Amino acid sequence: MGRVADKACVVTGAGSGIGKATAFRLAEEGGKVVASDINFESVQKVADEILQKGGIAVAHETDVSDYLQCEDLISVCVKEFGTVHVVVNSAGVNIPGVFHEVKNDVIDKTLNVNLKGSMYTCRAAIPHMLEHRNGSLVNISSVNGIVSEPFLTVYSASKGGVVMLTKGIALDYAKEGVRCNAICPGWVDTPINYAHAEMMGGLEKIYEEIGNFQPIGRPGEPIEIAHLALFLASDESSFMTGSIVSADGGMTAQ
Repeated sequence: MGRVADKACVVTGAGSGIGKATAFRLAEEGGKVVASDINFESVQKVADEILQKGGIAVAHETDVSDYLQCEDLISVCVKEFGTVHVVVNSAGVNIPGVFHEVKNDVIDKTLNVNLKGSMYTCRAAIPHMLEHRNGSLVNISSVNGIVSEPFLTVYSASKGGVVMLTKGIALDYAKEGVRCNAICPGWVDTPINYAHAEMMGGLEKIYEEIGNFQPIGRPGEPIEIAHLALFLASDESSFMTGSIVSADGGMTAQ
């Protein structure tokens, strides 16, 4: 216990899935968490549950595609907890489609949330991390930031951008005490994947055949990604920056 004790943590997309699991794990290990999501009702429930379990958390509504809201989110963390030590960028959308049929609004939303949202939040947090020369930025990319799949061209482009964003930030601040790493989950059992599953024949079919593309033979669970996010957020990973860590059940080992 206490792996991120007294660290001020921001988690986006904390209302569900990987973000929710990560907010809980950080709080369980002593982190003071600002749990953020575009759906305030869902993230308020997360914060309330953390408080009920004896942790420290506040909820904040944020649309990460708006840079002003991202700046406000970081300001809330600084106001509540004095600074910011950890940011986990988990907010994301996955709107699959045949590429030449994808509408402009889908392209804009995907890039604005998945890529620009991580950019805006990291940019807002870094000045505070530089003040105490200590900070960990954890970007949730995707296995599709490394390899693509049918109907995910735009999503893959956005997540590939997150991979390169992570490497660039890591190099810019390597000597300043600010680290930046990314996690590339494979197929995890979260609602963000359900629309893609429908285009691939349905969720039941996907899970029946998952061993064909994810050798471990099952979907991942959000908590399994949250454990990794906690490690990257903590000082246990102090020699890691610019790392792109796959947690994909062996998908990219093939």
